Parts: sequence; structure tokens; C-alpha cells
Amino acid sequence: MNQAEHLLEFDKIKELWEEYALTEAAKARIRDAHPVLSEVELSVMQRETSQGKRMIELLGNPPLSSIQGLSEIVDIAGKGDCLSVEQLLSVQLFLTMVQRLKKYLCGGKQYEISLAWYEENLEPLEELRESIYTQIVNEQVADNASKLLKSLRMDIAQTESRMREKADAVMRTHKDCMSDSFSTMRNGRICVPVKKDCKFKISGSVIDKSSTGNTLFMEPTACAEYYAMLQSLRIDEENEVRRILYELTAQVDYHGTAMKENIKYIEKLDYIFSKGKLSLLYDGAEPEITTEREIILKDARHPLMKKEVCVPLQFSIGKGIIGIVITGPNTGGKTVALKTVALNCILAQCGLHVSCKEAIICMNSNYLCDIGDGQNLSENLSTFSAHITNVLDILRKVNDQSLVLMDELGSGTDPLEGMGIAVAILEELKKSGALFLVTTHYPEVKVYAEQTEGIVNARMTFDKENLKPTYQMVIGEAGESCAFHIARRLGMPAGMLKRAEAAAYGATQEETDTDHLQKEFSPRIVKKKKPTVKKVKEREFQIGDSVMIYPDKKIGIVCQRSNEKGVLQIQMPNKKIWINHKRVKLHVAAEELYPEDYDFSIIFDSVETRKLRHDMERKHVEGVALELTGAEAERAEWLGKQNK
Repeated sequence: MNQAEHLLEFDKIKELWEEYALTEAAKARIRDAHPVLSEVELSVMQRETSQGKRMIELLGNPPLSSIQGLSEIVDIAGKGDCLSVEQLLSVQLFLTMVQRLKKYLCGGKQYEISLAWYEENLEPLEELRESIYTQIVNEQVADNASKLLKSLRMDIAQTESRMREKADAVMRTHKDCMSDSFSTMRNGRICVPVKKDCKFKISGSVIDKSSTGNTLFMEPTACAEYYAMLQSLRIDEENEVRRILYELTAQVDYHGTAMKENIKYIEKLDYIFSKGKLSLLYDGAEPEITTEREIILKDARHPLMKKEVCVPLQFSIGKGIIGIVITGPNTGGKTVALKTVALNCILAQCGLHVSCKEAIICMNSNYLCDIGDGQNLSENLSTFSAHITNVLDILRKVNDQSLVLMDELGSGTDPLEGMGIAVAILEELKKSGALFLVTTHYPEVKVYAEQTEGIVNARMTFDKENLKPTYQMVIGEAGESCAFHIARRLGMPAGMLKRAEAAAYGATQEETDTDHLQKEFSPRIVKKKKPTVKKVKEREFQIGDSVMIYPDKKIGIVCQRSNEKGVLQIQMPNKKIWINHKRVKLHVAAEELYPEDYDFSIIFDSVETRKLRHDMERKHVEGVALELTGAEAERAEWLGKQNK
């Protein structure tokens, strides 16, 4: 599907259309639907759509159903393979549908609908249908399919009955040896439930045993003889069933050509009736197809819009007019109008009815569209670049049999330059001879359309009182954006409107105090207050304070307070260090750790130093001087001050 069909939403029409088809061939044909270029072929397709719709209106929906896999069944029969019961039943159901469809089509002959004469091309193959119907019952080959099969199945039933009687007799005779009162089937054989201890009292073979091992399932010897007979009978039965299936398969193969012809016509009728059903969905009408360059639509609607809310569109182009420039306010329906015209043309050229009351539609060699902003992020193209890329592609493909649609011509760039480009594009389209519809807001383009032969303006009407678009197109008149009128009705101040008009049309306006827009109260952002930080005087470290040293986060004890440079001495394990007070933080105060007048020499001095000090306190020691620790030095200093 090309880009134009996607932009015009024909892909969505196909999705709806496909739901009305029942055969896979018809669905595939719908998915591949495209505008037909043969006038004769298109006329036939339109006539078929009209007749299919009329038959549905008169006789109801045709008795069609899915025939998936039926062609493969006919091919299997042709190769000599044997068809299964399920496949033969599919053939029977298909032939039953053919019979009903013939009757349905015959009902259309009384209304002189030529589509009804397709009935003569359908072969009901009554003999084949009846053979399958009588020989396959309840999804299996019937007993009466042949005398031999009936006889074999009677013998099988009798043998099974006698075999069960023998088993019951054994159970009655050896009642005490049985663990249950019923015989059972194990591995296709009839068995009696024998207690483990009684295994050798019963003549027969062990076929199976219970999960506990206490019960053995034995086939009595008398039953084994009947089992051998039964197996032989079942083999004969299977051979006879296969012979009957082969015989029915041969009949399908014999009628293979007629079957395939039936399939072909069923698929064709399914396609035709799907078009009729789609037309009924949107209340379509058969258009008049012409090769003259003319399009006339009366009460046209977009087929995807609900009929009760869609405003009918009146449209015409041709007879000397090849281009229409549509103007009007935003949301006024300009783009919908473009799509409505083009989509109805595509519907007509695909053999479908149009969503109009009446229509004359010319055949177009191609549909070229530039609708939507077209922005391509993956290729880093802006809106304007994407538009120009599309437009240039359109201008390369356009010819005198094309239908071209361009939305917001020249938009996405500087207004003055955009207007110039829009006019240049219109000139090229005019030279091509194609029919074209464009929308724009540029007033200069409206003027160009008024002054150029073969191009006319059109406007989308707007209800200025209720500020609502009416979605009506008036051909021959230029529209206005209604921006100033809408803004005035919605409360824009006169001063702002005057300034807007001055900017738009080059006039100058004086400003007054009443020109300002009345301001309304609006909430303000509340910023959080910055907290005021009070500077707290740092506590001076005392001897004995437990402190933490950063960044290593090691614990030490102050053994000498800070000097004038802010350096203090810390007792670490096995050593003393000097460190700046900024790298030290109080961990536990000294008063919380030690009692008053605690002798810190116990912590800070070695055993030798403390012994020497003790000796010096009792007597003079020649040639020895003792350096006081920080705590002792402070105490000595205090005592000295007291003695003075």
C-alpha cells in the first residue's frame, strides 16, 4: 500500500472490508485492493457491487462460510492419497453450502439481477455429497457403508461379548481369589483382579498389577483365545474402512475439476458480497465513472465518520476548473474535506460504492498527497523540510490524470517565503494539468487563486456567533481565518486586538490605559527561609579529654593543651603526637572520665620516669634532670603562684 492510501485512511477501510469476507482468497484480494485503471474492468466491478448489495437487501446475507483448506483436500485426492474422515466431511459441508448458495442465487433471478446467474456455474455434485453423507456418520465410517463392514463389526461385538462372559465365569468360579467383583481392561486385554496369593489358582497370563502389588490383573486362558480372534476381526475392519475411504477419495478426485471451479466461484462471490456488505455499512451509492476530468459529490461524507454527526459536503471540480484553494479557520474541517473527496474517489476506483448521495467521479492515474506535518525524526527532517521533500516527490510524479492534495501549503517556515513557495507550487501544478486541492492561510495565495484562470477559492463556513465550524464548503469564495473575531469573542482586550491588527496590516494605533489585559490573582511561589547559624565558641581542650583525630578517626587523650599556634599534644597508643586542634574533635570530656586531682602521670609517663621521680622526691639524685609532663607543669606553675 502506498503512502497516499495510508494518509487518506484507505487502510482502515480495508480492515473493515476484510471483516465481511469469509474466504482467505477474498481477504487476500481485499488486502491487495488498489485503484483500477481499466474503465471496462471498473464498470464491471461497480455493477457487481451494486448487484451484491441489492441481493443482500432483498434476500438477506448469502449462505457462505469459510472454505479454508478445501483446495488442499482436492489436491491430496488428486495425488492418490487417502482422505481422512474429517477431510471428507469438509467436502460434504462445502457441497451442502454450494447447494444452498444455488438456491439463494435462484431467488435473485426473479428480480432480474444478473449476478444471480452465477448459479449456473456452481455444481452441487449431489452424488458425491450423498455418498459421503450416507457412508460417514458421527465422524466415522458408518456400519452400513458396506455389507462386509457391517458383518465384521457384528462379529467384533459378539466376540467381545463372549470374551467378557468367559471372564465373568472365571470370576464366579474363583470368587474367593478375586480382590474385586468386576473385570477390567489392561493393555487392550480383558483381565480379572486376582489376589497375589492366588496367582497359581487361575489359568492365564499376568498382564498388569496394582500399585501396591497385592492385586494381579490376569487374562484367563479362555479369554486369550477370543482376544486373538478379536484382533484378526479388527484388522479386517480397518482394511474395509480404508477401502471405503479410498473409494470416497477417488470420487472426490473424479469431481476434482468441478470442485475447483466451485471453489473459484465461491471465492469470487464472497468478494462481491463483501463489497455489498461494506456499502450497506456506510449507506453507499454507486458512482458514475467517467474519464473526463470532473468530480461532483453530493452530500458526501467521510465513510469512517458516523452519519449522524457528519455534515454532508457539496463538492465539484472540473469543466475548466482544475484547482481549488480552500481557506478558513483552524478546526473548520479543511483537512477532513480533502480526505472526504480523495477517499471517495479511491473507493470508486477500487470498485466500491461511495459515501455520497450521488457522485460523478473521474478515474485518476495516481493519488498524490501531502497531509500532516510529515516530520521525520529518524532522518532529522524538520516539518518544513519534510513538506518540501514530499512536494518535490509529488511534482516529479504528477501528470494530467493525477489527483493531488496538499494540506497547509507553504507552512512551517517564514510566512513571506512560505507564501512565495506556495504560489510557485500552484504554478507547477497548474502546468501539469492535474486536478488539485490545497488548503492554506496565506491571503496572498487567495489573491493568486482569484487572479489565475483554472483555479478558484473555496472557504469552510464558520458560525461566528457560536464560535463553531459548520463544515460546509462554499466554492468560489475565499475564507478568512476568523482569528481576530474568535479572540474578541473570547475576551481579548480591544487594545491588544488593535496592536494585532496593526502588526498584521501595517497600521499604527495609540495605546490607552484601558488597553491592558485585566490581571487576575494567581498564587506565588513561597521560598524557604535560610536558617540563621549562631556561631558557638569552641571549648578549649583540657588535659585528659578523650578526642577523635580526623581523617583517620583514631582515639587519643590530650596530654598538653593547645599552644599559641593551636597545636596540642595527644597521647596515642605507644607514642605522643603534635597535631592542629582543627583536626581534633572532643569524644569524651576529662571530667567524665577521671576524678578531680587525678595523677595523669600514670597515663602519660613510663614506669622508669615515674620511679625516678619518686627517688628525687626522697633525695637528691646527682646529674639527673626530670622534665615535667603537661599536667605536672601546670600544677607546679599553680603552686608557685600560691607560694608567692
